[in-house]
Amino acid sequence: MPRRTATMLASTLILIALLCAGVLIRAPYSEMSPGPTVNTLGEHGGEPVLQISGHKTYPASGHLNMTTVRVTSADYRMNLVEAVYGWLAHDSKVVPHDTLYPDGKTEEQSTQENAEEFSQSQESAKVAALKALKLPVQSWVIVSTVVKGSPAEGRLHAGDVIKAVDGKAVKEPSDVAKLVTEHTPGQAVVFTIVPAKEQAAAEKERRTPTTTEKVSITTAASDDGGAKRAVVGISAGTDHTFPFTIDIKLADVGGPSAGLMFALGIYDKLTPGDLTGGKFVAGTGTIDDAGEVGPIGGIEMKTVGARDKGAQYFLTPADNCAAAAKDVPGGLTLVKVKTIDDALGALKDIRSGDTDALPKCTTG
Repeated sequence: MPRRTATMLASTLILIALLCAGVLIRAPYSEMSPGPTVNTLGEHGGEPVLQISGHKTYPASGHLNMTTVRVTSADYRMNLVEAVYGWLAHDSKVVPHDTLYPDGKTEEQSTQENAEEFSQSQESAKVAALKALKLPVQSWVIVSTVVKGSPAEGRLHAGDVIKAVDGKAVKEPSDVAKLVTEHTPGQAVVFTIVPAKEQAAAEKERRTPTTTEKVSITTAASDDGGAKRAVVGISAGTDHTFPFTIDIKLADVGGPSAGLMFALGIYDKLTPGDLTGGKFVAGTGTIDDAGEVGPIGGIEMKTVGARDKGAQYFLTPADNCAAAAKDVPGGLTLVKVKTIDDALGALKDIRSGDTDALPKCTTG
């Protein structure tokens, strides 16, 4: 066999072997890519995303799109060929598997956590929008979760309203832990609560709860490895009552990052005129009850997905701006926002055409 032919044959065989190895060898990485974008002012799955009853609403045109990221499943392991392709591709990102599924978290656990965060983001979006509109929102501290096997198990229940601890009024979730840890382990702490069932009935009947209970719980010592603190085994959260009904209908989406866009969509539906002036605006960002906008993951994938759908402007959490500005899709303007008021101000500039005044993201 001629030397040249033999060399080509050997090279071909080596290449085939390398490709086979690349396909067969699994890498500890996962892939992120642009997911669907949904107009909060429009419909999804045949029904409006935002459904408001009991208050006057107004038609809204344009787009206020929330954005998502698609990720590979927890039990999927990329091969080397897929990993290399993902690293080279513009519209995907390869990250260590533990970044998306830390501590061996299963896909079911991740899905459940994302669903809980999504539900909480909806509540905060409603609160932030109504507060921006100066509409009344009632809030109270509740038992969010009860740890199995803890002193509180069977004594307190998720949804119970915590009115006081040891007779001291509770105004914020953080007040609960502060008051409990004033005790030493083994001491009793007294909770004044409205039982969850009574609270639910009062909300349904639009009345003030009439039943309160005092529950005494003997504290235990924390087992977090540090100084032993008194604990009862609950986490506290916040619940709200709204003056009218706001439902957000969007399935198969998780995580907290749609909060800002939900809040803006609600605000737009409850005010005359169009927030966007008919423009295509997309965005992302968590939001809390005070209207503060927080950072999210996968910002680069979200800007790509938004631009692919036709977005002209992208509302970007301030803490994500530097990363997003490193690779901006052509034709997309990144607008920096820290609060819902920032976002409303930016939308005013967009609909008036005064885009030079927009606070744009930079890499610095």
